[in-house]
Amino acid sequence: MRPRIPSVRRPAAVPALAMTGGALALGVGGLYLTGLLLAGGTIESGTTVRGVDIGGLTAAEATRKLERDLTPAEARALPVTVGDRSGSVVPREAGLTFDVPGTVDRAAHTGSDPVSVIGALFRSGGDIEPAVHTDEDASRSALRELAGKLDQKVREGGVAFTGGEVEETAPRTGRALDVDAAAGTLKEAFLKGDTDTATALPARETRPKVGAAEVERAVREFARPAMSAPVALTAGDRRFTIAPEVLGEHLTLKPDGDGRLTPKLDEKGLRAAPAVARPLADLTTTPRDARLRLDGDRVVVADRGRTGVQVPDKALGKAVLPLLTESGADRTGALATRRTEPELTPEKVARLGLKEKVSSYTVTFEPAAYRTQNIGRAAELIDGSLVKPGETWSFNRTVGERTEANGFGEGVIILNDKYTKAAGGGVSSVATTMFNAMFFAGVRPVEYGAHSFYIERYPEGREATVAWGSLDLRFANDSGNALYIQAEATDTSVTVTFLGTKKYDEIKSVTGPRRNVVEPGRKVSTDEECVPQTPLEGFDVTVERVFLNNGREVKRQPFHTHYTPRDEIVCE
Repeated sequence: MRPRIPSVRRPAAVPALAMTGGALALGVGGLYLTGLLLAGGTIESGTTVRGVDIGGLTAAEATRKLERDLTPAEARALPVTVGDRSGSVVPREAGLTFDVPGTVDRAAHTGSDPVSVIGALFRSGGDIEPAVHTDEDASRSALRELAGKLDQKVREGGVAFTGGEVEETAPRTGRALDVDAAAGTLKEAFLKGDTDTATALPARETRPKVGAAEVERAVREFARPAMSAPVALTAGDRRFTIAPEVLGEHLTLKPDGDGRLTPKLDEKGLRAAPAVARPLADLTTTPRDARLRLDGDRVVVADRGRTGVQVPDKALGKAVLPLLTESGADRTGALATRRTEPELTPEKVARLGLKEKVSSYTVTFEPAAYRTQNIGRAAELIDGSLVKPGETWSFNRTVGERTEANGFGEGVIILNDKYTKAAGGGVSSVATTMFNAMFFAGVRPVEYGAHSFYIERYPEGREATVAWGSLDLRFANDSGNALYIQAEATDTSVTVTFLGTKKYDEIKSVTGPRRNVVEPGRKVSTDEECVPQTPLEGFDVTVERVFLNNGREVKRQPFHTHYTPRDEIVCE
């Protein structure tokens, strides 16, 4: 009997896929191990960054080398352009710097993860693009500063005139740096590292509305013909010329809504030019009102006045502009004139109710040179005033500021309750005369004021003073008809007369007693401008204006006046 041989258990069959997977894992592990062994902690040979060779170096060694050889480029200016303007940007100042650690990681294939290590087995160095850090705030700030230097405003084409010559202005396209888009362009230029070639930064363009073709047309069709010769103007039997250099001072070409250059003439400026103003002064006349006088108490016309001849500013422009594109004899044209009627004509006298003397008043004064000058000048300015029904007459508006330029000299006035010297002294005599003429004409006072203390030559409570800018003498013409004011002065008197139609048969003045009397004081002054002053009491007084028709009283109107004491002033 044969001996029994024990059976041996065979292992179960291994699936083919499992066998394949095991082999793959073993292979990947082998590749990873091989990659680690080959790398040995160094950057593969042949690796460069912007021309800096870091192959075979450790990460620390590569970092030091790049910081030494690469980062200086951060301080080298990059040439840039915005349109046709050139400038430069220092990358570091614009927030652009190299990220050296990130660059080294990129060169070392991002470290020891299996994918990178294994991938390195199949690469052989090469140039690596450096990693860049961007400080966006600094970048925008630097680009905005650059824009301030290189931006170019749009320039419209234009035509001007100087000394009778034509001057052209060439149009220019405007360019403004696009800061948002330029940040990326600047970063690309920094990465490229080319400091010899200028980088064109993106910009927004604004094209002129008036282009070169329009400038050329305006010069050809208008500007050169306009300056080719003088123009001549005629009015009646008068003729005068305007030279090109005078025309050019007041002539411009302005673009319209479609960008077309159109001529504009400064008519007022041209009129004021001496070469035009002088002949126009001989040609034009101002209207003059009819002058009235009294024949007894009846108004008659003493002077019919005259019609004025005027040349409106627009008429000058209408005459000149069409001639500028003409030549030869066709550069002569007619200047239109306009006749202007005076405010008061003989025909209007009766219609306005100017038929009789309404009131008249005279104030006398001691003769003095300044009084003669100032009172005479004020009377001259007032004489001939026409106040229509419902209008308000103003002393200050009619006479104007009392200055040397207006014909007034320095004289004695009352200021702060004492006599002093100032321009226009004595004019209060005219104001008092006007106040009384107004008082007895029966018209309504609007604004008036008495002197601070009483002056003996005036009727108490029935006098007035004026001060430029603070106190006026005004009345409203409520008579129902126009009033014509006559004013005349001598060396010792001034008279104001109202002509019109009487509304009341008679107007009387009733003066009440003095009240609240205050005695004056005495003062000694060492002021160089001191004016001696005699004493006079202060008081209150009421004057009533009494209106009469057919001998019967119609109404009364009170005028209350307060006078301060006039202190005695002794000058030492």
